[in-house]
Amino acid sequence: MKTLSHFALASAIALSLAAGGSWAAEKPAARKPAAAKTAAAADKWPGLPPGAVEEYAVMRDGTKLAANIFKPAGSGPWPVVMTRTPYLKDGRIDKEHDPDGAKMRQALMGQAKHYTDAGYVFVLQDVRGKGRSQGFYAAFENDVEDGYDSVEWAGTQPWSNGKVGLSGGSAMGITSNEAAMAAPPHLKAAYVVVAPYDLLRNSYINGVLKEKDVLGWSKGQGVSDEVLNQERRRVTDDIFWNRAAMSTNRKYIDIPIYNVGGWYDIFNHGNISNFEYLQNEGAKGARGNQKLLMGPFGHGNLSGNLEYPGFDRLSLAGDQEIRWFDYWLKGIDNGIMAEPPVTYFMMAAAEKGHISPKNRVLTAANWPLANREVRYYLTPEKGLSEKPPGVESEKLSYRDDPAHPVPTVGGANLTFERGPMDQRAIGKREDYLRFQTPVLDKDVVIAGPVKVELFGATDGKDTDFMAKLVDVYPDGYEALVLDAPIRARFRNGRMPDDVKMMTPGAPEELDIDMWSTAITFEKGHRIALHITSSNAPRFEVNPNTGEPAGQHRMAPRVATNSVYMDASHPSALVLPVIYPDDPKH
Repeated sequence: MKTLSHFALASAIALSLAAGGSWAAEKPAARKPAAAKTAAAADKWPGLPPGAVEEYAVMRDGTKLAANIFKPAGSGPWPVVMTRTPYLKDGRIDKEHDPDGAKMRQALMGQAKHYTDAGYVFVLQDVRGKGRSQGFYAAFENDVEDGYDSVEWAGTQPWSNGKVGLSGGSAMGITSNEAAMAAPPHLKAAYVVVAPYDLLRNSYINGVLKEKDVLGWSKGQGVSDEVLNQERRRVTDDIFWNRAAMSTNRKYIDIPIYNVGGWYDIFNHGNISNFEYLQNEGAKGARGNQKLLMGPFGHGNLSGNLEYPGFDRLSLAGDQEIRWFDYWLKGIDNGIMAEPPVTYFMMAAAEKGHISPKNRVLTAANWPLANREVRYYLTPEKGLSEKPPGVESEKLSYRDDPAHPVPTVGGANLTFERGPMDQRAIGKREDYLRFQTPVLDKDVVIAGPVKVELFGATDGKDTDFMAKLVDVYPDGYEALVLDAPIRARFRNGRMPDDVKMMTPGAPEELDIDMWSTAITFEKGHRIALHITSSNAPRFEVNPNTGEPAGQHRMAPRVATNSVYMDASHPSALVLPVIYPDDPKH
C-alpha cells in the first residue's frame, strides 16, 4: 500500500485547503527523482515570462530551487519581495481558454510589474519538487528550512540590498508564515493573505473533518482512497501536526506581518489568531508591529443573494502592500504605522440591489474589540431570549439519520458554493432546529469571537452537533453568517487523553467556537441560531457508532439527540456586542 509520512499527509490536507480562488491548484507532483521529473515536464514548459531571469538557490541539502527574477529599471541593489509558490512560477498552458499562453504571461508580468514599478526586485520561486525546482514535493513539509535558505539566498545576491519581504496568499501565505517561523536574518517583513494558524484545527474543525474541501479535493487530484482513509484517522493532536503549525511556532517570528483575511474565508480564524498573538504576545520585532485587515469576502466569489460591491479583497486592500514594504524595506515614513493596527469591514444588510449604508469600513486599536458578551438563551418555543431559563427540566429532541444528512448551503467553503447563502433552501426538517429572536426593535452590532454554549445529549457514545449563526431578513432570507460543528467525544479537547465518549442520555456542555465576524443585525431583522447534527458534504457525517475515527466497520445508526434549555443546562448563543459610536471603537 502506498503511504506518505504523517507530516506529508497533514501537508496534503493543507494544500487542499489552500487551492482555489485566485490561486488555482495543480495536481501534486509524483515522488520521482528530480532529474526525471524535470525531463518529463520539459516539453510542457511554457518558457520564462518576458522580463524574467531564472536563477537557482541551493538549499542546505544541495537541492536547487528555481526562481524567476524580475528587476526594476535602473541600477541596484534593491530591496526584494519574494513569493514561494507550489503553483508553477512560469504558469501553465490552458489549451482550452489560453492556448498560446498569452493571458498567463500577461498575468505573470502584471504580478511582477506591481513590485518592480515600486522599486523592488520580485522573486517568484517554485517550491521543492514543483515546476523547475528539484526534489520531492510534499506540501509544506520542507518550507520552514527551504523558506529560511531561500530568504537568505535572496538577501545575499548582487541585485539585493539585503532586505527581503515575503508576500503571498493561501498556499503562498502558508509558505510565507513557515519561512517567518524560521526567523531568517534578512527577512524584514511579510504580507500574508488568507492563511491558517493550525492545519489540524482548520482541517478538522472542533474534531469534525471538512469532507468535501479536504478529502474530496485531494481525491480529485489523484490521492488514493487508502491514503485518504489514513488521514481520516488523524483527528487527535500529535507531533506531526505541530511541526510547522503557526499555533505552536509563531513565538519564533520576529518581524512585522500584515494579515489580510475574509469573514467568509476558510482561513478566517487564521489571520485573526496570528495577528492577535504576534501583536500582543509576539517576540521582539513582532510585538506591536502587526496589521490586520478583515473584509467581506471568501476563498473565491461569494454565492447567494448578498453582495458587497467595491469591497472585494483587492479593492479593500488598495495600495497597503506596497506601503507596508516601503515602510519596512525602504525606511519610508509614509504614516502606515501611525494608522490603527486593525481595519475591518462591518457587514450589514446586503441583499443585491438593496445595500445598507451601514456596511462600512471601521478601524480599531486591537482585536478583539472591547465588547460585552450577550447570551441569547434557547427556549422550548424555538426562541432566543436574553432572559436565562428558569424551568427545572426542558429539552428538544430529534432523530439524526446518517443516511439522510442535512445538505450544505453555503459557508466558509473552498471547492463549492460559499458564503452567506439562504438557509431556507434546507426546508423544514425534524432534525433541523431554528431558534430566533423576535423582530429586532434596534440594531444589534457585534464584532469579535462568537460561540455557542450547548448542552447536548445523545442516546449513544458519540454524535455531532452543528451550529449556524444566521441573519434573518424581513423578507425571510436566512443569510448564513458563521457555522461550525463539534464532535461530542472531543468536547474536552484534541489531545488523546482528552477524548471521552458520551454517557447515553446524559447532557454534557459542548462549547462550539464559531470563529469571528463583524456584522450589524439591523432593526427589523432577526438573529437566529440553527442547530442540527449534520452538514454534508461540508463536514463528514458521523455514523453515531462511537467507533475510532476512520474505522467504520459497524452499520451507521440513527441517533436520538437532545438540546437542553433549562436552569441547570442553559444552552446559549454568545455574541460579542459592541457600540461602534463609542470613541474607543
